[in-house]
Amino acid sequence: MTKTYVTQPFLPPLEEFMPYLEKIWQEKWLTNNGSFHRQLESKLSDYLGVSHMSLFTNGTIALITALQALRITGEVITTPYTFVATAHSLLWNKNNPVFVDIDPVTFNLDPDKVEAAITPQTSAILAVHIYGTPCDTEKLQQIADIYGLKLIYDAAHAFGVSHNGESVLNQGDLSILSFHATKVFNTFEGGAIICKDEKLKQRIDYLKNFGFADEVTVMAPGINGKMSEFQAALGLLQLDYIDQCIASRKTIANHYREALKETIGIRLLPAGAEGEGNDSYFPILIEKEYPLSRDELYKKLREHDIYARRYFYPLVSDFPMYRGLSSANAEKLPVAKQVSEQVLCLPIYPDLEEEHQDKIIRIITEQ
Repeated sequence: MTKTYVTQPFLPPLEEFMPYLEKIWQEKWLTNNGSFHRQLESKLSDYLGVSHMSLFTNGTIALITALQALRITGEVITTPYTFVATAHSLLWNKNNPVFVDIDPVTFNLDPDKVEAAITPQTSAILAVHIYGTPCDTEKLQQIADIYGLKLIYDAAHAFGVSHNGESVLNQGDLSILSFHATKVFNTFEGGAIICKDEKLKQRIDYLKNFGFADEVTVMAPGINGKMSEFQAALGLLQLDYIDQCIASRKTIANHYREALKETIGIRLLPAGAEGEGNDSYFPILIEKEYPLSRDELYKKLREHDIYARRYFYPLVSDFPMYRGLSSANAEKLPVAKQVSEQVLCLPIYPDLEEEHQDKIIRIITEQ
């Protein structure tokens, strides 16, 4: 029986990848800013409409390096409703995460809660564009400017997302992308930091390569975060298909939305403006009017080999390394807590067949 997962990587035809592999074998240049790496940085920057990009071996190392690049210290305000890497990057940099509640419509950081949480020890805001829905970037930037804070965006879900005609990746001081296998655009594993000036990009490039400026000069205590030529080659080939992939996701999302919009007890997130989103996920909320609980529907789908995901559950603030923080108290995070207990992300990926999607819809609507 076919198993259907929340998301599956798009893989271009193997025969189209072979010329890239042959060139890597011929040149014997496997990493350290090879030709494919340089091409991918340039072509991705053009595609995404950003000035400067530094590719990384994965998004988590990119997050950790971004905090290092901006020399973030002390407290950082962030969201409990995210993947654990967001908060883990803070702990790895010995920063103190301060969790605040989320907006009930977008599930992104609530700017009003952010401002209320600022103390003299606050140095930065680490926001997340959840499911590719843009944060309230205008309000967050206003807050950052007023209080002299750095503003960093975890944009792991936001590949190709725009807002008011401009890439959301240009917002804040830095944006961090993930190219993990399950993302809209993937290089098997991979990631990137987006920045606005050449000087900061140079510092980031030093940091991801152990701090080396040249053969004998180390500028900073860096890390090994370099993307390999193999990853970059796959990324170049993926770019040829990315518009097609995003269009397929849009078709699937529209089909879900139309089929589920009248189902009592199923809440859908508002659709983004035309041409601005990427449909990286399709979350629904299971409310009390629905005949089954969220976890009962989750198990029901699994019985049919449909692997939906409770994404994000539990909250990051519920994990042992965070739950002792005063900001992790569930009473301070009522919206995030409720959403985490109701959310279920349905399968969505370019190769999802319509018959499988219709099967998912029938299971949900025929309870």
